[in-house]
Amino acid sequence: MARFALKVEYHGAPFNGWQRQKDQPSVQGAIEMALSKLQPGEHTIAAAGRTDTGVHGLGQVAHCDMDREWDPFRLSEALNYHLKPLPVAIVACARVEDDWHARFSAVERQYLFRILIRRAPATHDAGQVWQLNNDLDIDAMQQGADFLLGQHDFTTFRSSICQAQSPVKTLDELRVERVMGLSGPEVHFHVRARSFLHNQVRSFVGTLERVGAGAWAPEEVKHALDACDRSACGPVCPGHGLYLARVGYPEDPFRVR
Repeated sequence: MARFALKVEYHGAPFNGWQRQKDQPSVQGAIEMALSKLQPGEHTIAAAGRTDTGVHGLGQVAHCDMDREWDPFRLSEALNYHLKPLPVAIVACARVEDDWHARFSAVERQYLFRILIRRAPATHDAGQVWQLNNDLDIDAMQQGADFLLGQHDFTTFRSSICQAQSPVKTLDELRVERVMGLSGPEVHFHVRARSFLHNQVRSFVGTLERVGAGAWAPEEVKHALDACDRSACGPVCPGHGLYLARVGYPEDPFRVR
């Protein structure tokens, strides 16, 4: 048995999330189907994190077990061949130790959320950004975001169906910046932590959008956090602006040695 780490990029629109589901398209299901073309039988891959419907992957990481040794480059090429024409790509592949685990070996996850500020409908970026008509106050949003840094009970920003054992998490980074995208001005949220609660990032962004729009004062984010009450959260923003950007490990399995 040989274990391989896979770095996966995907467009989330055609899929009902990462996790395999009966009678629903999923990213996991697509990769497992491609694996079955190379090695007949059932395959179960594990990922660093489960993304929801419409959420994209830039640097998702998964691992698979194969009955025989493969050259990692040839394995990635073969998987990409069988993944066509789905918007899923194996952008890197590496042989790892048998006890290496895409989820449990990870020490941090990084997410990117994109807001496009533009009145005209998005064309090229449709389904890849949350589009708003009016500008946002970046400084006010960063002030609100700063209240969320560190270790807290994030019950307010946790989905009611979240299965995590504890709502206590440590948020290492929540940075808001304005950039000029190809389709117009964008607001980007860079979010980093060891692990996240279900819908936590989308809850952060939806709440901070209220601050940027002037509907909330920055201090109200702290009040919402301290309430430990889901009803105190702002609106949860749509998933199609969210990207799993990177997964960190003590040693990067994809580093060229």
